[in-house]
Order: sequence, then structure tokens, then C-alpha cells
Amino acid sequence: MPTRIRLQRKGKKGKPYYHLVVADQRAPRDGKYIERIGAYDPNRNPALVEVDRDRAMDWLQKGAQPSDTARAILSYSGVVYKNHLQNGVKKGAFDQEEADRRFDTWLNDKKTKIEAKRENLEVSAATAFKERLALETKKSHDRADALTAKLAASIPAAAESEAAPEAGTEPTPEATAEAAPEATPEASEPTASAEGDTAEKE
Repeated sequence: MPTRIRLQRKGKKGKPYYHLVVADQRAPRDGKYIERIGAYDPNRNPALVEVDRDRAMDWLQKGAQPSDTARAILSYSGVVYKNHLQNGVKKGAFDQEEADRRFDTWLNDKKTKIEAKRENLEVSAATAFKERLALETKKSHDRADALTAKLAASIPAAAESEAAPEAGTEPTPEATAEAAPEATPEASEPTASAEGDTAEKE
């Protein structure tokens, strides 16, 4: 039976993730499979890759052929390199200890690169957030300064417009008449009686 190591699509529309499965080559992509040996999630950064190396190695040794994408995932996880080392042990190029030492060295280097990439992504995200926050703060301060300057310019103009009519107005005749004291009838009557008394005496 021809077997393939390939991806089986899962997830929702626009957010797919995949199972790494061993299936019959004639089976549908998302149909029945023989064994699930890993998972792949491209929605993360770096992408999540989980592979059961022992089971994948066993199927490669049995002759299962990976698809192009599955081969890239197996290479990323080190299964292809480990299979190459095992073939070298079978041919007598080196012993099992040397193969294990080489694979451990490669695996440690791979983990270091992945951690460095993850740290760089975190630093870049933090730097971008700080820059965006500083830009928004600057815009907010500029907007507040412009509003303060506008208010400061409008207050003296309003004071001048209120003071101008008061300085330019002239007193009206009605206002002058109201301001002048009026002669009362009581004050005029004694004067008339006094003139009458003087005429009688003469």
C-alpha cells in the first residue's frame, strides 16, 4: 500500500491549522488516515511545529514518502537530518554515538535560532508599541497646545471688544437731563410768596 506523509487541513475559514498524518495515497486529503504524527500551525510567529520524531523516523524507514510541505516540516524539526544520519550508520560511515552527537549539536543550534527569532520578534513588537505610543502622545500634546493658544488669543480680543463701546459713547441729552437735579415745587413757591409780600408792603 503506497503511504504518504502529508497535511490534513483543520480550523476555520481564514485561520487554518494542519495535522501531519500518515495516510493512504488514494485517500482524500481530509479523509481517513493511518496515524497522526504531528501538527503545524502557521498562524503563530514563529510557526508552531510539533512532530513525533520517533514515529516519523519509523515511517520514513518503512518507505513512506512525504509531500513537499511535509518534507519541509520534517526538515525543520530535524527528522530528515536524523534519517540521513541513521542511513550513514547503516552504511558504516560512523557509529550510533557519533550520529547522536551530531544530531544533538544540530538540535541545540536549531533551538538557539528559534529562541533568538522569538526574542527579536518580542523586542520589535515592544519597540513598535513604544514608538506608536510616543507618536500618539506627541499628537495629543500638540493638539492641547494649539487649543490653549487659540483660547489665549480669543480672551484679549473679547476684552477689547467689550471695552471699545464704553470708551466711545457720549452722554445723551436724556442722560444729562436725568443726571441734573430737578427743581422741586416746594423750592419755587416760597420765592413767589416772598415777592408778593414785598409788593403789599410797598
